[in-house]
Amino acid sequence: MSAKISQYRKIQWLYIAIDALAAATVWVLFLGYRWLVYDGRITIFSEVLVPAFSLWRSLLLYPFGCLLIYYLSGYYIRPLQHKVGEEFLTTFVSAVIISLSAFFIIIIDDTAETYKRYYFSLLILFGIQLFASWLPRLVITLLVQHFAGKAYGTAIVGDEREAAKLMPQLHDRQSVVVISPSEFDNFHEIKHEKQIQEVIIALGKRAGKKTLYRYINRLYPEHVEISFPARVYDMLTGAARISNLADEPFVTVTLPNMPDWQLCVKRAFDVVMSAAALVILSPLMAYIAVSIKATSKGPVIYRQERIGMYGVPFQILKFRTMVENAETESPQLTAENDPRITSVGHRLRKYRLDEIPQFWNILRGDMSIVGPRPERRYYIDCITEAAPYYCLLYKIRPGLTSWGPIRVGYTDNMPKMIRRLNYDLVYVENMSIGLDLKILFYTVGVIAEGRGR
Repeated sequence: MSAKISQYRKIQWLYIAIDALAAATVWVLFLGYRWLVYDGRITIFSEVLVPAFSLWRSLLLYPFGCLLIYYLSGYYIRPLQHKVGEEFLTTFVSAVIISLSAFFIIIIDDTAETYKRYYFSLLILFGIQLFASWLPRLVITLLVQHFAGKAYGTAIVGDEREAAKLMPQLHDRQSVVVISPSEFDNFHEIKHEKQIQEVIIALGKRAGKKTLYRYINRLYPEHVEISFPARVYDMLTGAARISNLADEPFVTVTLPNMPDWQLCVKRAFDVVMSAAALVILSPLMAYIAVSIKATSKGPVIYRQERIGMYGVPFQILKFRTMVENAETESPQLTAENDPRITSVGHRLRKYRLDEIPQFWNILRGDMSIVGPRPERRYYIDCITEAAPYYCLLYKIRPGLTSWGPIRVGYTDNMPKMIRRLNYDLVYVENMSIGLDLKILFYTVGVIAEGRGR
């Protein structure tokens, strides 16, 4: 794990711990306010204060609910990049949702409340929630902004003359390192030595797309933010987004084209749905396992290395649909009426039941329910020869289904793989919760009609 990822985790947990403590404090202060409203005639253990909840249970549930809403707001996704203004707005919206939720779940059922006090209680809870959570966040954010910049550096790679032109634009960076093409092979070592978290690609006028994509391919597995000058944007039209327009003169290629809150909702949906699928489909999975074992030799689950987010490899899980040792030499694409596919395997592939074990990959975080299908390194290298922009898929988790597989189906030749890549890039550049739901709707149709192979 890179130093940047480790630092992200530490700061994420710091924000989470502070938010949990603040939420518990908010609930105690709110109970204290209600005790004062009733002139101390009731105790804090009274159902009037916390109707239908015990004090200790509510003291646990309230912070948990706050953290869930904070997570879904996307607040924890980029802890090193919080801006004070945006942070206040996010905290304000979260406080509105939290106070309204608590009001309708708990306070509205309090028979001792009058209608006049209902809304005043809501206003008090909102005020305490907003300031008790925002002030500690503000302190941490200011500290992070002060110290993080000193701890981490920026690297410019590529043409040295272009790098020199960019230096005046980087006056706000604490540490800037220029890495020449001859040094680029040692980037991993330089990154750790200089604590690099941002890389700016500087290309000369003669450099083409292949050079740019070669750098991007090489840098993605390093978990660094990859940017380049806005004037190079025409080389990647539609494939990147500009962030921090007011003070950032570069285009960033590693940021998903999806709001942070939608990314968090997408991940929460993945976890809930994959866990539910593994439980609900467990009888079917047991039946499939028995059928595979009874009709052919070899393991029930087939494991294969695929390339995931940031270009990092992982082991994908599938029900085995081919004979044992189906590939003895170089990788082979599955052809129509492939003799290596078993009788059970044909049925599994037709309805895509062989991919059910991938819900475990989704639960682990290797994959998402909706996202580009992950490929093997061998085929990625082949695709990259003709379509060097394959690396643009690395910015998100690969998926169980996506627009590419729906439109193209199983890919048994290289032209189909490139067609699927182009559809997947359309998804990556337009991804949203709404588009995911649309793709899932079409996927259900594909499965129901048995259009797999």
